[in-house]
Amino acid sequence: MKTERFESVWDAIEDDPAIIENLKLRSALMLGLTRHVKNEGWTQARAAKALGVTQPRISNLIHGKINAFSLDLLVKMAVAAGLKVTMKLKKAA
Repeated sequence: MKTERFESVWDAIEDDPAIIENLKLRSALMLGLTRHVKNEGWTQARAAKALGVTQPRISNLIHGKINAFSLDLLVKMAVAAGLKVTMKLKKAA
């Protein structure tokens, strides 16, 4: 049996490089937003109000439901939270 090694979980479950990059960006934003919500001590209701979404969306965020979020929405939520979103581009290997 041959064992494959992947750079990330997204590389293991998806073949399209553009989709992989989108998943990586969304997961990083979701983790950052979840960390921010927890650090602020917000309830889901308070987080929803602060981030301009519904409480069920915050539940989806906290539970890592990545398919419930577009990159655009996550950026809007981060900005609403008072966070600055940055991105780096580098040549692919």
